[in-house]
Amino acid sequence: MSQGINLDKIVTRGRVVTPSGVVKADVGIRGGKVAAVGAGLAANAAGARLIDARGCLVLPGVIDAHTHLELSIGPGLVSCDDFLTGTRAAARGGVTTIIDFATPARKAGGETYESMSEALDARMKLAEGRAMADYSFHVCITNWESHGREMRAMARRGCPTFKMFTIYADRGLSSDDAAIFRALESARDLGAMITLHAESPSVLALLVGRMHTRALMKKYGARLHAMTRPNFIEAEAVARAVCWSRATGCPLHIVHMSTGEGAEIIGKAQARGVRVMAETCPQYLVLDDSVFARRDGHLYACSPQVKKPEDSRRLWEGLRDGEIAMLATDTCAFTRSQKAAWNGDFTRIPMGLPGLETLLPIAYTHGVLKKRLTLERMCACLSENPARIMGLWPQKGAIAPGADADIIIIDPSKTMRVDAQHMETNAGWSPYQGWELAGFPRVTISRGEVIVDDYKVIGREGRGQWLPRRLP
Repeated sequence: MSQGINLDKIVTRGRVVTPSGVVKADVGIRGGKVAAVGAGLAANAAGARLIDARGCLVLPGVIDAHTHLELSIGPGLVSCDDFLTGTRAAARGGVTTIIDFATPARKAGGETYESMSEALDARMKLAEGRAMADYSFHVCITNWESHGREMRAMARRGCPTFKMFTIYADRGLSSDDAAIFRALESARDLGAMITLHAESPSVLALLVGRMHTRALMKKYGARLHAMTRPNFIEAEAVARAVCWSRATGCPLHIVHMSTGEGAEIIGKAQARGVRVMAETCPQYLVLDDSVFARRDGHLYACSPQVKKPEDSRRLWEGLRDGEIAMLATDTCAFTRSQKAAWNGDFTRIPMGLPGLETLLPIAYTHGVLKKRLTLERMCACLSENPARIMGLWPQKGAIAPGADADIIIIDPSKTMRVDAQHMETNAGWSPYQGWELAGFPRVTISRGEVIVDDYKVIGREGRGQWLPRRLP
């Protein structure tokens, strides 16, 4: 390159993971965008700030398409990470974009619901001026009769993905088969997508009811969380949802899939041409249900719960082979004191785990370094696929000219021991406490701005931007 180019920053001398492979190249940034990817940029851009990535990997910023920040799950119980602490944790873990949820709640009396617009406005207000990472929202359909007619307006507003639940009737969230079917029809016609929490509600309630006794809770404690959620609770609901997706022709995304059976069902459906996709989460890949036998086993309760080692193996295979398109955290952090509110009753454990800070390190350490995933496939699952599936491509998801300069630099030789006392989350504990992990970003860049430097968060509160989305 013989002529100088006008650049603000250059990430130089790193190995860059691009959609076409890993290359030794510089990345030039101008105006918050990737301006160029190639050799010798640093020699021809006087005045640009140089960020030395020698010996390091340069990856696209991670998109976590499933987060629950500042989530209220009942009177006086709100997940402990808000849009500031949660996105600080995200930045430290290399997550430059999150997609959270706007959930219309039941109004006083329980017979009517907030509108989708009211729910979205409230969440936007919480995030604006606080979030350090960029953000968007899925909108939940919690009452089909009142929310179905709002789907078009939400899609036009930039929220074309709609979350539905088959469980949580007690919280006013569940939808029956007819509502899911009708929502799939509407989403198909709008060019939108349904994302689904798939567990079989009536059988789950039956099993919980059978084991919800003082004697069994005293004997088994938190292990009852797993004992009441056998694999078929998820697998049956996934199979049913796939049936409705095939019948309607609407794309369907299964969130936080936790079972090997689920991966089998998704893979076979895809082979038949059904437009169904899935995500899984780090907890389902590296933990198993033996955690519930620990003295602090109740801390690990999430929904769905972690399963068996054989499920983890099958989920890794699904990620490797493409049956499972993406990794997300389903982060929903509660403190030890919040979790302690269960007081021995497994039905009262606040469900959720902190995970934003450790998503990339878990994927890199247990995926790439253990030869379960290639580096390129990991980046596809963490960045490119979430961007494409959720309507952020090509603005997000890859290091390519014209894309937002969301870039992370990791030193592949450096490991760090997970210690909750030195993390950004408010949880005060980590499911991976004491684990030695590689892949923590030395530098995180969001839209050209360095927000993590030398492993420390330096970004500004409120710099994150709202991202309207449109599905391809």
